[in-house]
Amino acid sequence: MNELQIQAKALGDPTRFKIYRYIVDSNRDVNVAELTKLVGFNHNAVRQHLNLLVSAGLVIEELELRTQPGRPRLLYRLSPEAEGSFESRGPYSWLAGVLARALADKKATREIGIELGKEVSEQEIEYDIADRIEVEMIKKGFKPERTDKRTAVDIKMERCPFAEVAKDLPELICQFHLGYVEGMAEGEDISVQLVPKDPTKAGCRIIMERSKASV
Repeated sequence: MNELQIQAKALGDPTRFKIYRYIVDSNRDVNVAELTKLVGFNHNAVRQHLNLLVSAGLVIEELELRTQPGRPRLLYRLSPEAEGSFESRGPYSWLAGVLARALADKKATREIGIELGKEVSEQEIEYDIADRIEVEMIKKGFKPERTDKRTAVDIKMERCPFAEVAKDLPELICQFHLGYVEGMAEGEDISVQLVPKDPTKAGCRIIMERSKASV
């Protein structure tokens, strides 16, 4: 049975499909408690459905990062690999929204990227800036590979989810993502740069340099 068949089988159950659709439509991390309220099942039954969605590669399970006392919750979100399939929004749907905003506001894509990056940085979850950028790249489907040095963080992208557009309009797409990273890092004691590569082969890098005073 191939991956597509496994995913289709996992979504064949009406309750499981309802849980999947809720996660897709939420466009954020979802916890088990709100899913139990959604379907009216107990915690263990919902966890079984989630385990099957995770095993099928449709959903990602992560442990909540907490800055306050209390046991971290398990959180769920759509897998980047599943974006664009089974009625979920793909990366190009998100990109279309970005470009529409740039046109409507008559701004360069880098400016829009900075604005959206700032919105991410204002979220309550307190990641270290390098962690925050890595998490956002994972969510967007870039498959980042991170290397930490004493004052620098080097994140290499093993995949470009926007390769079809980026290969023809690299300035448009790469400048947006540079702005996106700059927006997330604004106000932090760190400099960022984007080193673009051929999007069809991937390998673009985000390089972050911390000041020696912050190390």
